[in-house]
Amino acid sequence: MPNPSRSDVHVNAPLTNISIAHVQDESKFVASQVFPIVPVPKQSDLYFQYSQADFLRSGMQLRAPGTETVGAGYGLSTASYSCNVFGLHKDVADQVRANADAPLDMDKDASKFLTQQFLIKRDADFAATHFQTNNTWTGSSAANGVDVTPSILWNAAGANPIRDIEDELDSIEAKTGYRGNTVVMGVSAMAAFRNSADVVDRVKYTQKGVVTEDMLAGLLGVDRVVVARGIQNTAAQGATANYQRLFTADAVLCCYTNPAPSLMSPSAGYTFVWSGFLGGGADGQRVSRFRMDNLRSDRIEIEAAYDQKLVSTSLGAMLKGVHS
Repeated sequence: MPNPSRSDVHVNAPLTNISIAHVQDESKFVASQVFPIVPVPKQSDLYFQYSQADFLRSGMQLRAPGTETVGAGYGLSTASYSCNVFGLHKDVADQVRANADAPLDMDKDASKFLTQQFLIKRDADFAATHFQTNNTWTGSSAANGVDVTPSILWNAAGANPIRDIEDELDSIEAKTGYRGNTVVMGVSAMAAFRNSADVVDRVKYTQKGVVTEDMLAGLLGVDRVVVARGIQNTAAQGATANYQRLFTADAVLCCYTNPAPSLMSPSAGYTFVWSGFLGGGADGQRVSRFRMDNLRSDRIEIEAAYDQKLVSTSLGAMLKGVHS
């Protein structure tokens, strides 16, 4: 045996230029891309709603000489939001920090871990409430606006997924005056759409023939196509992991969302965030660090306060079961 041996000349130590953590990219989480964020000073409050029926009706009439014009008016009501407060913390003990090897940064790692928890929670809430095929939305082309299943599934011969989506975008416009500008797809819905003969034929002469979300948005005439790719482990800590998509994989939401929230403008929904409590954070969450002297630890804590509020059901339409 050679002397000195390999173990004599090298002691294994953690690499300082690589570590492994399954941190999902923030682009995979879509809730804030769909319902625009509206900072609010109070946890709960009211906002005004103008009557859609009154604003889309014309009462103009001929005016005879020497007579008054016909009078008109519009309904005005209020609706409310209420931001729930969520939180989670990770304690970093002094002894653990002092004993940690490079490249571990216990505070930074805890902040990244907690931010991931927030993103999963917010998308899970959105998916459970607003991306369900349970006839929540009423803007579709079907009778009473219920959820629609394509007459020809997108992975079958003769499918026309572009027309299927356009029908729903146009149906929203026919019911509200606003054409849908946002399309949210589950992962397998996107795969079926991307690989359908209808879409492939339209893009085959484009650069490299690669079907991107931006290209599909151009085909559909919308501001954006968003693919919900986030996953979560639904099992308890210590149990066998159970990884699942956050959003229904074979569903599509078509909706109109206001790109710049403002007075007298509609939107399918808004994400109200309680900035009066959390400060001016753009996404409605705050990470803080403070001393827990009784534990001889620093606490890294994340808080979020939001209400993903569905504002107008007629500004959205759901396609379900788009492929077999």
